[in-house]
Amino acid sequence: MEFLFIVFYTAVLALVAPYVKITSDRYGVLVPPAIGLATGSVIWIVLTWLGFSYVDGWIWTIVMVSMPIAMFFGAKALEKKREQSDNQALAATR
Repeated sequence: MEFLFIVFYTAVLALVAPYVKITSDRYGVLVPPAIGLATGSVIWIVLTWLGFSYVDGWIWTIVMVSMPIAMFFGAKALEKKREQSDNQALAATR
C-alpha cells in the first residue's frame, strides 16, 4: 500500500517536471518520471532492508527528496549523452 504513494508522487512529479525545465526533445516526456520511480523504488527497498519502518518519517523523507533529484540529474545526464551521440553520428556522416 505504501508503494502506491510513491507511484502517486511520481505522477505528481511528472506533471511538475515540464515546468521546472526537466524536458528535452532528445527523450520522451515519461523518461524523467521513470528515472524518479526507479530511483524511489530502489531506495525504498534498500531502506526497508536496512530496517527503516514505514511509519517513520525518515524513509518517506529520503525517498521523496531523492526522487526529484534523480529525475533532474538523470534527465540532464541522458540529454548530454544523447547530444554527444548525435554529434558523433553527425560527424561520422561528413
